[in-house]
Amino acid sequence: MVFSRRGGLGARDLLLWLLLLAAWEVGSGQLHYSIPEEAKHGTFVGRVAQDLGLELAELVPRLFRVASKTHRDLLEVNLQNGILFVNSRIDREELCQWSAECSIHLELIADRPLQVFHVEVKVKDINDNPPVFRGREQIIFIPESRLLNSRFPIEGAADADIGANALLTYTLSPSDYFSLDVEASDELSKSLWLELRKYLDREETPELHLLLTATDGGKPELQGTVELLITVLDVNDNAPLFDQAVYRVHLLETTANGTLVTTLNASDADEGVNGEVVFSFDSGISRDIQEKFKVDSSSGEIRLIDKLDYEETKSYEIQVKAVDKGSPPMSNHCKVLVKVLDVNDNAPELAVTSLYLPIREDAPLSTVIALITVSDRDSGANGQVTCSLMPHVPFKLVSTFKNYYSLVLDSALDRESLSVYELVVTARDGGSPSLWATARVSVEVADVNDNAPAFAQPEYTVFVKENNPPGCHIFTVSARDADAQENALVSYSLVERRVGERALSNYVSVHAESGKVYALQPLDHEELELLQFQPRQPNPDWRYSASLRAGMHSSVHLEEAGILRAGPGGPDQQWPTVSSATPEPEAGEVSPPVGAGVNSNSWTFKYGPGNPKQSGPGELPDKFIIPGSPAIISIRQEPTNSQIDKSDFITFGKKEETKKKKKKKKGNKTQEKKEKGNSTTDNSDQ
Repeated sequence: MVFSRRGGLGARDLLLWLLLLAAWEVGSGQLHYSIPEEAKHGTFVGRVAQDLGLELAELVPRLFRVASKTHRDLLEVNLQNGILFVNSRIDREELCQWSAECSIHLELIADRPLQVFHVEVKVKDINDNPPVFRGREQIIFIPESRLLNSRFPIEGAADADIGANALLTYTLSPSDYFSLDVEASDELSKSLWLELRKYLDREETPELHLLLTATDGGKPELQGTVELLITVLDVNDNAPLFDQAVYRVHLLETTANGTLVTTLNASDADEGVNGEVVFSFDSGISRDIQEKFKVDSSSGEIRLIDKLDYEETKSYEIQVKAVDKGSPPMSNHCKVLVKVLDVNDNAPELAVTSLYLPIREDAPLSTVIALITVSDRDSGANGQVTCSLMPHVPFKLVSTFKNYYSLVLDSALDRESLSVYELVVTARDGGSPSLWATARVSVEVADVNDNAPAFAQPEYTVFVKENNPPGCHIFTVSARDADAQENALVSYSLVERRVGERALSNYVSVHAESGKVYALQPLDHEELELLQFQPRQPNPDWRYSASLRAGMHSSVHLEEAGILRAGPGGPDQQWPTVSSATPEPEAGEVSPPVGAGVNSNSWTFKYGPGNPKQSGPGELPDKFIIPGSPAIISIRQEPTNSQIDKSDFITFGKKEETKKKKKKKKGNKTQEKKEKGNSTTDNSDQ
């Protein structure tokens, strides 16, 4: 594959590169793609819509989008063709520095229904950084008296790339006096030395100019150079020598200021001032090292002067030199490698993104409510985070990818039971002792119209005087709804039915909002004894009531299955059907005791199980029967001043027995007709 001098790709090679690297795989709900760094704007990455099984036509309506927390501007999705493409310049060195693995993690979200997809785009390193030396030249002082095979340290180059692209080899321009000696400290770090192959003569050659070239392992390879300016010195012919070329030190990131890092040891074979050694950091050392470490010029002790932070810098490479006091001075170099060890000093961090709030109380199970991202700046077990949720129901956390969680619905909601849930998400790392962080999530439950209105009581009995003024308010019904807002607004209406030859709505009306019931016209007791205008659910009790007036038509209603029914009236009338209301065919109850008075306008009694006896005086028709039941009630009227026991006025037994009694009873049919006629007489003044 051929790169341009600027590190770019040829058109044919770029196409081949993309075909090879834009492969993807689906695993654990994630797509994987690869892309080389420095790819141009619009470079194809992958067909995310096709790979996710989404139709192109649904991308725009479902608001398909990139919702990554960071780096979302680097990549974008074309909603017309579903292709993920490079949106802006991707520099792997800027993105991941010297990390061996470099990836961009994206979250792709589609609404209606909500779906979250994870995409990992691996950024491949290209050889776009040449080796770089610290300066344009290195000045080296070498006395003319140095022996053959003497070695003189020189500084190598650095390469911002990784892997083979950062693997450097060095070459030295041809010289009769020096050769290059390279020692590998580790895979990428190398120590360079100039080795003397021929005696120096300051008078013959006071200066030497050599060119050191560093070449990386990329294809095509890139190079960097530095000029070595060698000055041949006279007299002071022994340089200080360190007992180690490399000092290796491990420090916890919590190491206190003032702690001794290491002690350098260098000796000089010269005597007097030529053998006195002064330690110092190299002149080209970074400002960060100068702020963290200090070296004692005479003792060679290196101490920590500022706090360390593993999450900020994991290692330090310190170049130290020892210079004697000769004239001219002679020097030597060593390297101190400080590796910072991680301590669990960072609590996890939580980020909650609400996506579906408030949530409807009829939302299906597994509905995604919020996305939760956790992170921990520590490494290893100290940075491994687990999440938990309190309370555990009706929600749960589902791990979607690495440190990504979804808050989902786990069981059914009921707003009328609880309208707001206060959840606590706890993220805890694996350190010892562990650190944790919490985030509170308030989940509001939106109302659904799942409750019907309910009246305060199953039935209402209302007594109205006749000849009422039109439009008068006779009663107010009230119903409540357990739902909220518009779902709890109740309106009232009548169930239309016929009353005689006219519709019920000709007599009464109900206000739709207030529930007030109005009589639309004067009610005539003789014409209309009872109005029914509200059906209810069946009730196991049977209740009968009669409103009677002496010498007039009687009115009666039966409360059965929640329906009020009017009887036809008359002193010898047939009453509504009851079915078998008593446990025994011969038994029955009537209340109250009859005969307590004859001037009362009304008398009410109950018949059947579950109805206690009630008291109250009244006058009754001479008889009435209960069709469908073995019971019949007969009433015998007597004069007001009669001394006969009033309790004998009513008999309650089988119909057959009553008929037999009627045959035996001596009475005047003319008198019965007379009594019936009297029952229609107007006694409204009573």
